[in-house]
Amino acid sequence: MTTARRLLSRARLLTLTGAGGVGKTRLALRVAESLKPAFCDGVEVVELAALEDGELLEPTVAAALGVRDAGPAPMAVLVDYLADKRMLLVLDNCEHLLPDCVRLVDLLLRGAVRLRILATSRQTLGVAGEQVLVVPSLSVPDLGGTVRDIVRSEAVRMFADRGSRVRPGFAVDSGSAPAVARLCRRLGGIPLAIELAAGRLRAMQVEELARELDQRFAVLDAGWRAATLPRHQTLRATVDWSFGLCTPAEQRLWSRLSMFAGGVDVDTAEDVCHGDDIAREDVFDLLAGLVDKSVLTVERRDDGIRYHMLDSIRMYGRERLADGGEQALRRRFNDHYLRLVEEHRVDRLIPEQLACYQVTQVELPNIRVAMELCLSRPDDAPMCLRMASAMWAYWKLAGSLAEGRHWLERGLELVSPDDPARRTALWVAGMLAVCQGDLAATVPKLEESLLLARQAGDEQTRAFATQVSGMAAFSAGDIRRGMALMEEARAGHRARGDLSAVGINMFYDATYSADENPDRAAELAQAFLTMCDECQALVSRGYALFAVGITAWHQGQPHRAEAMMKEAAAFRSAINDRWGLTECVEVLAWIACSYGQYERAARMLGVAHSLWQAMGVSPTLLWHHVRAHEICAAQARQSLGGRAYAAAFRSGERLGLDRAVPYVVEG
Repeated sequence: MTTARRLLSRARLLTLTGAGGVGKTRLALRVAESLKPAFCDGVEVVELAALEDGELLEPTVAAALGVRDAGPAPMAVLVDYLADKRMLLVLDNCEHLLPDCVRLVDLLLRGAVRLRILATSRQTLGVAGEQVLVVPSLSVPDLGGTVRDIVRSEAVRMFADRGSRVRPGFAVDSGSAPAVARLCRRLGGIPLAIELAAGRLRAMQVEELARELDQRFAVLDAGWRAATLPRHQTLRATVDWSFGLCTPAEQRLWSRLSMFAGGVDVDTAEDVCHGDDIAREDVFDLLAGLVDKSVLTVERRDDGIRYHMLDSIRMYGRERLADGGEQALRRRFNDHYLRLVEEHRVDRLIPEQLACYQVTQVELPNIRVAMELCLSRPDDAPMCLRMASAMWAYWKLAGSLAEGRHWLERGLELVSPDDPARRTALWVAGMLAVCQGDLAATVPKLEESLLLARQAGDEQTRAFATQVSGMAAFSAGDIRRGMALMEEARAGHRARGDLSAVGINMFYDATYSADENPDRAAELAQAFLTMCDECQALVSRGYALFAVGITAWHQGQPHRAEAMMKEAAAFRSAINDRWGLTECVEVLAWIACSYGQYERAARMLGVAHSLWQAMGVSPTLLWHHVRAHEICAAQARQSLGGRAYAAAFRSGERLGLDRAVPYVVEG
């Protein structure tokens, strides 16, 4: 830790390297925690082990930083956001995405001169200016040392600690010290290997454990000139040994669980991993057995227990899975996650709406695995489109527009026009493109979606494609056409009895048309809020409050607008909806200006500016915000004077999200 801190004080990139299981991640997290006071703009950790697609690296980093990818070029948004930040960014587990990580790190360091990066990787990145710290294994004792000397070694201390957890009262004494010393040397002091070995103390004595490892490693030793195996071979042999000590059923479950990049709960493990000599009712006991052997770790959450594998153990299981085929397992995995995303759609107005969003958020790494598996077989590509399309409201709420488009575009390349999944995916891809301001990509997708819908008599797709066409018209500044298309789409939703779609349509229509026809927009917004309250749909209610607030503002009711905006801002902040929060702050600045509170207005414009900047957006480019924004800024500047306005604006910029939200909401 001391060396890492010293290197980071003079280098902008430090890479911790070392064999798998040596403790790079744990060291990086401890170093990052200790350095928080040194970085005024924070320390952010981005875990990459579960990310398997390099094209999603930039959106993933952006999401971790709270940067909504509001444009099709998240890298440019990231660089702009970090340009003046004094921040430490931790990128954990880079090796499997090495070319993408090298490009990301190089561009960030060039564009953000105060940024420092701490990376962990089994390979160095090779970026100019990189400092490398090889993370050593734990110190091991001499075989002929005294008990006191043996107990002092780091490896023995760790073994004793882990051993006492599985066998209360276990300690290294004069009787066990020689065997423990021999065992820790055999394992090369690698923490993960020691963890796995210590887990076996539940079933055997330490002397027996040491003998088994001696026998296992003796064959491997013979293949090397030195008596000590390279560390990567030592860990591999230890994991292989641990696998061999599992029952056949535990081995099969280990392999099957390796598919879950984001961990798994009991119900999902039973649903996906049963079959082929594993009964559903046996899965729970097998999970407990793998926990006892330190193959699985347990995360206790408010919604239950979740099981995880360390990256090295999961990769070993994936290799074993590949050896055995398991096509039926992959089908169950894909079917499970297709059902999950369709049952947890965030666009439905239901009391469980927020819970649906949270479940999808937790399961996203596994959903990505399922979509990748679907795309690896052309016949399964429609399943990927169904998943990505069902998640359209999640992509928007999470600010993952680029990722949503990524999966949709890949699927559309493989799915023929006669598949129903294609016509749905086209309007969803068009909607995400509209939200990113990419109208050029939107129009052809909507045209094809409408054509296919008419040919198939698909009124649902036709209504949604028409609705997105209305959004595109609004974005292009054609307000009257936008309203007409929204009304047409709304009639289609009503005819089908899809009240959730009707409500979302009302939101877009109200917010986009408020300046043109505030009374009509207010009626739509209030109807949407009433619908959300009746359905107890909390996520959509946050949006309905904004719609009511913005229409009240345009109707000349600032006090009502302020109340709605503050309530909406508090909720949107609580669920980390940065786009929604920023819009609320922007409107609250206009309201403060209308009260003659020019310093507060300038400060809130500064808060909003920092948030807009994080998303790569300017309110002057959003047609439904630009007029009120420019009036507010001009009035505040004129009343305060240029110098005082600039000072208040800068103080808002520097407020930081944690302090900005209470300031905005509480006054």
